[in-house]
Amino acid sequence: MDLEEAFHVVGEFGKYQKRLAALLILLQVYMACQSMLIVLVGATPDYRIEKGKDPTTQQDLVKHVIFTEDLDSIVTEWFLIRHHAYKVSLAGSLFFAGVLVGNVLFGPLSDKVGRKPVFLAGTLTNMMFAVGIALFAALGYYVQSWRALATTANSPGVLFFLLCLTLPESPRWLYSQGLTQKAEDVMQHMAMRNGKEKVVVKLKLCAGSAKAGRPSSGVLELVRHPTLRWRTGILMYVWYACSLVYYGLTLNAGEQKGNRYANVAMYGLVELPAYPLCMYFINKQWAGRRKTTAAFLMFAGFSCMVTMFLPNHLDLWLNTTSLALLGKLMVSAAFNIVYIYTSELYPTVIRNAGLGVCSMSCRFGGILAPFVPSMKGLHQSMPFMVFGLSGVSAGCLNLLLPETLNKPIAETLEELHIPAYQRILEKEVYPFGEDQPNSKRKAQA
Repeated sequence: MDLEEAFHVVGEFGKYQKRLAALLILLQVYMACQSMLIVLVGATPDYRIEKGKDPTTQQDLVKHVIFTEDLDSIVTEWFLIRHHAYKVSLAGSLFFAGVLVGNVLFGPLSDKVGRKPVFLAGTLTNMMFAVGIALFAALGYYVQSWRALATTANSPGVLFFLLCLTLPESPRWLYSQGLTQKAEDVMQHMAMRNGKEKVVVKLKLCAGSAKAGRPSSGVLELVRHPTLRWRTGILMYVWYACSLVYYGLTLNAGEQKGNRYANVAMYGLVELPAYPLCMYFINKQWAGRRKTTAAFLMFAGFSCMVTMFLPNHLDLWLNTTSLALLGKLMVSAAFNIVYIYTSELYPTVIRNAGLGVCSMSCRFGGILAPFVPSMKGLHQSMPFMVFGLSGVSAGCLNLLLPETLNKPIAETLEELHIPAYQRILEKEVYPFGEDQPNSKRKAQA
């Protein structure tokens, strides 16, 4: 039997796979807590300086600065304000720098040694990341000591690491590498855990992608090929802008007026409507991937830019916070789409390299994002101006890319110039493993 038939026999999403998905969902929540940790650990309360004093050294700050809010953070403990405030932003940037290093080192490694040893079996929906942000806000409300909060948020990492060691390798990856016997063993284990002990999995022999005559293409092809070079340049900026605006607005939650913990929770929960929104629009012929991504990015940018022209005292429903939340909703939707759109713009033989380069540019946006809110020291509206211009410019550039909805997906570099090829028949993206017609599933295999 082939791989798709084997999955159908052992159970495509049985009890065993659901338990694995539950573990990965919890892991996504854990990663959200890591990303948001600096927002509460590095929160800066209001403070005043003793009259007639102009502290310049750390000792002067300790003597003459009085914090007006009872808050325990690295800022209040080490007086990381004024010319020392950059250290808080730097701490946030170091997290994303670590993600960038992991992307560079472990991304290519996963294609050589497998998905499990590197990061154990794929990714989950971004919606769980949003829920994780809200849960972290609740955790911060009840655990207000920054040391205790950091310990509580980080401790589950050891448990998740040990649990991830129990995850199986991806049978699809094993099969694509020609490791047919190992793929059979994994799928036999899945069948047993799904209560189908009598099933015997016997796959057709596969020589592996490297031996199947498919030419290999590296990162340099993204520069050599004129079409790919143009697409990659635009996509890198789009990914960078998505990351900058997304994480910038999220990390700015602690700077907004009102309850700090409620703000952080709202900046997470506001993402939840983004997923059904983007899934609806990208499958419509009149919208598609290109226009939808561009529209969401431009709306996110305009929402941020409008805040620069609002007076200080406005109605409850029309203020800086509400427009920033709208911007977060829009950029979250764009971020969801850009993963799908990018994978469809690259031919199969170069897709991993293209996604890797775009993901790297995304990390640079995350590295710079913690510093943008601190730009309000130059002007109060400067952070939103940066977010706004980034979103609008990325949206405009995205319109230069081709539409991919209902269009064939290239298998090789040569097919980029052939309009009449067709590799898959699937026209729509289905959310959360929604059942597809059998004819479509077989065509997609």
